Amino acid sequence: MTVLVRDLRVDDPADVAAFAQVRHRALPFILWTPEAVVHRLVHTHPDARSRSLVAEEDGEVTGTAQIGLVHDSPEPGQGFLNVYVDPSRQRRGAGGLLVRTAEEYLTGEGATKLYSWVLDRPADLAFAERHGYERRRSAHFLRLDLADAALPPLRSPPPGVELRTAADYADDPRPVFELDAETVADEPGDVDVAFTDYEAWLAESWRHPLLDRELTTVVVVDGRPAAFSVAYTDGIRYATAMTGTVRARRGRGLAKLAKTASLHRARAAGYTEALTGNDSDNGPMLAINAGLGYEICATEVRHVRELG
Repeated sequence: MTVLVRDLRVDDPADVAAFAQVRHRALPFILWTPEAVVHRLVHTHPDARSRSLVAEEDGEVTGTAQIGLVHDSPEPGQGFLNVYVDPSRQRRGAGGLLVRTAEEYLTGEGATKLYSWVLDRPADLAFAERHGYERRRSAHFLRLDLADAALPPLRSPPPGVELRTAADYADDPRPVFELDAETVADEPGDVDVAFTDYEAWLAESWRHPLLDRELTTVVVVDGRPAAFSVAYTDGIRYATAMTGTVRARRGRGLAKLAKTASLHRARAAGYTEALTGNDSDNGPMLAINAGLGYEICATEVRHVRELG
């Protein structure tokens, strides 16, 4: 048994497919496709110094890592590494070698603090602790059986409010960017980000291969986008990546309106499974999702390691 770690071969379709397959087996609550894997690596801002690694055992891809710097944070020296190993190939050295390789690279790029998501399972938590990572906040993965869900009825919006889709902003997506930037700034997290680069957002988010603009719902109040629910699809499953409302319009049920509308559209389009995720401290969004019928299917715990 020989385990080695190397960079993902982006120009090798079989290698990219193997990366996506391992991620799907390890983390089936997120949409993974080869196109999305390549897009993330190729279009992430160059200042992130992003890399995708694979662990290979006797020619078979058994583990993966996505690593880089938090380039859009005002606090320098922050990095991330998210390591996932095929559940049938764990405890064979792949995870540890991926972590050591990632840490060596990120340290060389100036990182002094590393963040990582770890599944909330005894073996995974113990692995993180052995490598010097300490527990922080948690986040939940949620699932909804969309085929049989008793969704709230989609009523007509109140006066001054209308429902649009992201496709309506194809010629000028900047209003969607501005909405995304404000809501992301208030999202629970460990790292503050300055979300100001429109061109980077276009490349990374607006042109993401899984973004479904027809199912992404935008709530417009008095002519301006005020809330949205971002939808991703892979042809089989539907997931919401972000649902939020601008500060001045919160407390009016707009986020629920956006997500409910998107779910109705997704079901009409033939999707039978809906996935999403929430920080465990995000009470308002957890309440909305519970009311829509979502159930927690797994939990991850954010870990951090101080270097030096």
